[in-house]
Amino acid sequence: MNNSSIVYSSEHGKMCPACHKQVTKCVCSQKKAVPKSDGIVRVGRSTKGRKGKGVTVITGLPLEHDALLKLAKQLKQKCGSGGTVKDGVIEIQGDHRATLVEELKKMGYTVK
Repeated sequence: MNNSSIVYSSEHGKMCPACHKQVTKCVCSQKKAVPKSDGIVRVGRSTKGRKGKGVTVITGLPLEHDALLKLAKQLKQKCGSGGTVKDGVIEIQGDHRATLVEELKKMGYTVK
């Protein structure tokens, strides 16, 4: 297994092990801004671009990327299905709108 990466270069100095750029120009360590929202979490269903396969889409969550990933994992486990986080939106495979609305309300979010 070749698990080597440059951590220091005499030409560039310290290198980031994740993005392989100079530490001063590292893009992975910069925090992504929390998207502004109106405080309402929206749960919907989408089939666009998925060849008719439906996914439940959750938008409007005022969380950073890491917290969004943790929440997505909890919600996927609750629904018993797969999913992903893309551009601040949680996508869960299948139609689980009723389950997700109840779960998010229990967590204290205003949900539509």
